[in-house]
Amino acid sequence: MTVAARMHDLGTETAFEVLARARELEAQGREIIHLEIGEPDFDTPQHIVEASVEALRQGYTHYGPTPGLPELREAIARNSREVRGVDTAPSQVVVTPGAKPIMFYVMLALGEPGVEIIYPNPGFPIYESMVKFSGATPVPMQLLEERGYHPDLDDLASKMSDRTRLIILNSPNNPCGSVFTREELEQVAALALQYPDCYVLADEIYKDILYTGEHHSISTFPSMADRTIILDGFSKSYAMTGWRLGYGIMPEELVPHVVRLAVNSVSCAASFTQRAAVAALDGPQDEVQAMAAEFGQRRRLITDGLRSIPGINCPEPEGAFYAFPSIKETGLTSAEFEARAMAEAGVALLSGAAFGQYGEGYVRLSYANSQENIRKAIEQLDRFVRSL
Repeated sequence: MTVAARMHDLGTETAFEVLARARELEAQGREIIHLEIGEPDFDTPQHIVEASVEALRQGYTHYGPTPGLPELREAIARNSREVRGVDTAPSQVVVTPGAKPIMFYVMLALGEPGVEIIYPNPGFPIYESMVKFSGATPVPMQLLEERGYHPDLDDLASKMSDRTRLIILNSPNNPCGSVFTREELEQVAALALQYPDCYVLADEIYKDILYTGEHHSISTFPSMADRTIILDGFSKSYAMTGWRLGYGIMPEELVPHVVRLAVNSVSCAASFTQRAAVAALDGPQDEVQAMAAEFGQRRRLITDGLRSIPGINCPEPEGAFYAFPSIKETGLTSAEFEARAMAEAGVALLSGAAFGQYGEGYVRLSYANSQENIRKAIEQLDRFVRSL
């Protein structure tokens, strides 16, 4: 079949491919410890589930407005004002089935041949994929191991020009677990404001999973509310990955363009899940905090464990639920380590090269698994690495 040339610009998210290979081995009787998929291993809080069931009973089974139900847009705006300190109006909110559509719509609306989009590398692989698909030129912003996976902002400044249309920030970061400081965000804001057509896509999907300090949004800095598109959702904070519900908060002049893209692709998000999302934002946050606390214990367990393995160096994650250790001293490439860790150690993890050119020499481990399984994975990886 002959497909459009632009289809070759689309990459993929290898976590799902590795998960499929792990399932094949499990079907053959192998025991595999899953540290590949970025999904909380907790159930959705019960009050959220009940709100969805009640919404179904009340008839929320029909089309809703493309930008989202008014009550959810209001709840998101209210939450943004309270949590981020950003003066947000419901008219700035667009709700989508999952958070990825916000990435795609923003890049399609702003990206085109002749412009550049700066993205974190190592970083979520869909960023670079979608930038290329939009026709824009992807420009990597390297996250440096020696800086705890923070960028060199002088290097960022050197990469910016009148062609820079968008800077993508992901804090806390996937796959590295790094979190931008307030001072760093202030510097990025100052750089963006030097160029009249430069915007920031702030991916804050992991904002509730922090281990040190506080979450800061670049949209709170002077003049940045009109330059920032915030991407967030319910998958990570509320263990709602399968519900497929995300949202963007953006300058009002961008909203009709994003809504038009949504009309042409997904129509709207499911109404009953949106009612559940209102309950998530307005209801008790105890389980969110408990989940983050448990991730904190697992972070210490996996970081200390990886550091005890010869040839592995693991900076400490500051947020999210990923460790991104260097495996350079093992003598294996990232892809080799991924394949052999599953085959020989029974541990499913991801090659760092799947997260961009600067991810080679690293692997990503998701510690969204039990402490017992993390301990077992460390023991099995330790034996595997020592056998090299």
